[in-house]
Amino acid sequence: MSRLIIVSNRVAPISEGGPAAGGLAVGVYDALKETGGMWFGWSGDVLTSGQPQIALEERGPVTFATIGLLRRDYDQYYRGFSNATLWPAFHYRADLVQYDRHEYEGYSRVNAWLAQQLVPLLREDDVIWVHDYHLIPFAQALRAAGVKNRIGFFLHIPFPASQVLLAVPPHRELVQALCAFDLLGFQTKPDLRAFCDYIVNEAGGTTAPQADGLTRIEAFGQTLCAGDYPIGVYPDEIAELAKAGERGKPVRTLKATLHGRKVIMSVDRLDYSKGLVERFRAFERLLDHAPAQRNKVSFVQIAPPTRADLHAYQDIRLRLEAESGRINGRYAELDWTPIWYIHRQYERAVLAALFRASNVGYVTPLRDGMNLVAKEYVSAQDPEDPGVLVLSRFAGAAQELSGALIVNPLDIDGMADALNAALAMPLAERLARYQDMMAQLRENNVSVWRDRFMRDLGQVRVRQGVGLPPLEPARG
Repeated sequence: MSRLIIVSNRVAPISEGGPAAGGLAVGVYDALKETGGMWFGWSGDVLTSGQPQIALEERGPVTFATIGLLRRDYDQYYRGFSNATLWPAFHYRADLVQYDRHEYEGYSRVNAWLAQQLVPLLREDDVIWVHDYHLIPFAQALRAAGVKNRIGFFLHIPFPASQVLLAVPPHRELVQALCAFDLLGFQTKPDLRAFCDYIVNEAGGTTAPQADGLTRIEAFGQTLCAGDYPIGVYPDEIAELAKAGERGKPVRTLKATLHGRKVIMSVDRLDYSKGLVERFRAFERLLDHAPAQRNKVSFVQIAPPTRADLHAYQDIRLRLEAESGRINGRYAELDWTPIWYIHRQYERAVLAALFRASNVGYVTPLRDGMNLVAKEYVSAQDPEDPGVLVLSRFAGAAQELSGALIVNPLDIDGMADALNAALAMPLAERLARYQDMMAQLRENNVSVWRDRFMRDLGQVRVRQGVGLPPLEPARG
């Protein structure tokens, strides 16, 4: 049986009931713990000196293989090219792109170094699944080291339109590196179309749809396949978490403080791609245009810190603190705070319970690969009295969750109208929308996402000429 090797920038310190992790970490770990295998990547440690060494830890069927980064590597590979160049470009914020040639060289160097650390741990029939924008050159580095295993890549964030990607100076080198993988996975069909458009119109390659639903790509002397694989969640597991937490202290405290008022709930990493400022202003517009909602509803925004050492993230935190203070100063009463802005992290079970206790899920990124918070919000709802999801059309989840109220996050009045409609929506309509979305979430859960990708990777006959044996669930 082939072993699954997951490679991601960060191997998250996930523990059952521990702090909530990002979409990549949750999706990857939920997939890996069913099949068994290895998760390889950065430990999160930044070293000032010495030679980083791999640490191996067995946790059930999963081996965690982690390694620290030297300060220079962290600054160039992670803070620099990954998050100051690629992240804004891939989220359509070319105005925020910062490029430094030395940081790109560091990004390429660290990818090659990480690949060299993995090589001694590999077996001949391992299937390697690389995740996200930090590791675009990883397969190219493995191929240079003589690795012939099947290698797939999944991009958790959007893939930008060609004219946006051109803002990144080494765009051609990045796309050429992607062509060293056997199979590329994108969150949505629009992301896949954007990649194919670059291949045809910028790289001079060819693309062709196949009978199996994949797209065959020939470019830079390589042949590979690509497809869309929307990542899912385990909706019934989240529902159980939410139900179990209903009587917990955080939910009791929330309800006691609100005195029967309705709740609009948002949970996001503190990031400029999430549309947080626009979201605050739309809530203000709701209070302005629908005065009957004043003192009847509170907006709870949980925004855990992220990448706090980057100026763009420091700026968004200051802007949100100013906006929440201004709006509360304008509308608050002695017994009512309109916006609760909470800059800290909560455990996954607590968030699920808070979702269940809220009337509206408010998920309005300016651009997002998928956004699992939207799926988790729906999953956490009370089946007999569900809340309403207000969702940005620019989140990948909008391609699937047709039962949400879909909004344009740049349309402040439109978002305010959607919030008002969500708060007033009758039970029958809420039930119909909820049931439609839950059926979709159950049909395309995280296991389906993993199994589709691994099946297609095993069937892609590119370099070795033969398929690989399927992965089977680990035996406990």
